[in-house]
Amino acid sequence: MFVTWILIRYYKTTKSKRKQQKDNIESSAGYHSFSHPISIKIHGPHLLICKHPHFLLFHSLSSFPSPITFIEMEWVSGIIFILLTLGLICAWKLLNWLWLRPRKLEKLLREQGLHGNSYRILVGDVKDLFKMEKEAKSKPMNLYDDIIPRVSPYIQQSVKIHGKNSFIWFGTKPRVTLTEPEQIKDVLNKISEFPKTNYKIFKLLASGLASHEGEKWSKHRRLINPAFHLEKLKIMTPSFFTSCNDMISEWKKMLSSDGSCEIDIWPSLQNLASDAISRTAFGSSYEEGKRIFQLQRELAELLIKVVTKSVIPSWMFLPAIVHRKMNEIDRDIKSSLKDIINKREKALKTGESTENDLLSILLESNHKEIEENANNKNVGMTLEDVVEECKLFYFAGQETTSVLLVWTMILLSRYPNWQQRAREEVLQIFGNKKPDFDGLNNLKIVTMILYEVLRLYPPVVGLSRNIEKDVKLGNLILPAGVEVFLPILLLHHDCELWGDDAKIFNPERFSGGISKATNGRVSFFPFGWGPRICIGQNFSLLEAKMAIAMILQYFSFELSPTYAHAPSPVVTLQPQYGAQIIIRKVET
Repeated sequence: MFVTWILIRYYKTTKSKRKQQKDNIESSAGYHSFSHPISIKIHGPHLLICKHPHFLLFHSLSSFPSPITFIEMEWVSGIIFILLTLGLICAWKLLNWLWLRPRKLEKLLREQGLHGNSYRILVGDVKDLFKMEKEAKSKPMNLYDDIIPRVSPYIQQSVKIHGKNSFIWFGTKPRVTLTEPEQIKDVLNKISEFPKTNYKIFKLLASGLASHEGEKWSKHRRLINPAFHLEKLKIMTPSFFTSCNDMISEWKKMLSSDGSCEIDIWPSLQNLASDAISRTAFGSSYEEGKRIFQLQRELAELLIKVVTKSVIPSWMFLPAIVHRKMNEIDRDIKSSLKDIINKREKALKTGESTENDLLSILLESNHKEIEENANNKNVGMTLEDVVEECKLFYFAGQETTSVLLVWTMILLSRYPNWQQRAREEVLQIFGNKKPDFDGLNNLKIVTMILYEVLRLYPPVVGLSRNIEKDVKLGNLILPAGVEVFLPILLLHHDCELWGDDAKIFNPERFSGGISKATNGRVSFFPFGWGPRICIGQNFSLLEAKMAIAMILQYFSFELSPTYAHAPSPVVTLQPQYGAQIIIRKVET
C-alpha cells in the first residue's frame, strides 16, 4: 500500500502534464466528448479514489492516451527497489536480534560447558523469573528461614539445576551467573572490559558517576572524591546527629505511660536517611533539598510500579501517560537543582564563604580543576553533570543507609544478646553524651554487627556487567553481547565460603576485620569492589553508626507479634510489610 501511495502521488504531480498532452491529441483529432470512451474514463478516478486506490492506480495509468515514459518508470522502479531493500534490511536485523544472534551466543556458551535453558523468543526466562518471584513473595516465611528462595528464587534454581556457573535468558540476552571469587575479582577489577549494565529507564532516577564509563567516569570520580574524604565526613557528623536526634525525639513523644510503644520503623528510617542526605548534600538549602528528594522518591515509586509489572526486560513500551508523569517530575527535579546550583556558583564567584556540604565541596573541586587547566571548562563538570550527581547523592545515600538500618534493628531484635553487647559498648564510649566522629570510629562491636547485616541482607542482591567485545575470564571466553551477573546474596550465604553457619547471624566472624573473615577472597562486596567500589560507603556506615548508637542510648527494642518477615528486592532489599518494632525507654 505504501508503494501504491507513492505511485498515486507521482500520478498527481504529473497530472497537469498528461492533461496538456490529452488536450493536444483532442485538438488534432477533432475530438468530441460523446464519440470516444476516454471521456468516460477520465472522470472515473474521482469516484474511485477513496474506496479502491489499487484499482485507481492501474485504471488511471491506462486511461490516458499519454503513457508513463520509460524514464519515469525507471524512477518508480528505483523507489520500489529502495523500499524493498530497506524492508529486507529491517527484517534481517529483526530476525538477527530476535533469533539468530541469541542462538549463536547460546551455542558459544554451551561449547564452553556452560548450561542453561534453551532460548525462547523475545522474553527468554524473564516471564518465568517474574512468575517465580511473584509466587515467592506471596508465601509467608518463618523468621529463621533462608531468605534466598524468597529473594532470588530463579537464580537459586538455575544454579542448582545448571551449576554454579550457568546462564539465564534476560530477554534476548544471555546472562552468565558467576560464583567463583577469583572470577568476580577479575570482573570487578577490569572495569574497561566489563562495563556496567545501565538501563536507560533507571537513568531518570540517577545516572552520574554510577553510570559513566571510561574517561568521563575517571574525571567524575576524581572530582567527587574530596567530598567523601574522612576529614569532610567528620565535618558532616553534626548533620547526622541533628537528623537522628529529630527521629529520636519523635519516638520519645510516642511512648505510652509505661515507657513503650509499637512503631513501624521502616518509614521512620527512610525519613531519617532522606533528612540526613538533604542536610549533608545541601546544607542551608536543606528545605529545598528535602522537597527535591521527596520528588525523587515519588519518581522512584512510580518507576518501581512500572518495572515490576513488566515482562519485556527492556521496558520499552511504557504507557505514554506514565512516561509523561515521570518526565514531568524529572524536569521539576532538574529545574530546582539548577536553581540551587546557580546560587552556589554565584556565591563562589563573589568570594562568599562556602559551606561544608556535598554540593559546595563538589563545586569547589570542579572550579579548582578548571582553574588548574587554564580555565578550560571542558575539563570540569557541566551544570547538567552536577545535577545528575546531586540526584545520585540522594538515591544512593538514602536507599543504602535506610535498608542497612532497618535490617540491623530487625536482627538486633531477634538477637537480644548482641543488642545488649552493642549497647554496653556505646554507653562505655559515649555514656549519655552526644556521639562524635572519633568515638563512632571506635565502635568495634557495632561495626562487626553492621558488616554481618550487610552480609546477610546486602542492599542490592546482585551486580551485572556488559561484555562489549570477546573477553577471556579464567578458562572461559565470553562473547560480545553477553551479560555477567554477580549474585551478591548467594555468595554472602554460601556455606563453602563462610562455613556451616553461613545463614546464621554471627557478627563474631568479623572480629578480625573483613580480610580475615573472607580469607582474602572477594566473597563480601555489599558496596561493590575494585576501582568502582561505592564512593559513599564510609558516608553510609558513619551515618548508620550514629543512628544505631543513639537508638541504643535511649531505647531497647524487640519485634512486634505483628511483624511479618518478608525481605523483598525492589530497587534495594526492603521489608515488604514494614518493620513493626516495640521500643522501650532505657533507664539510665
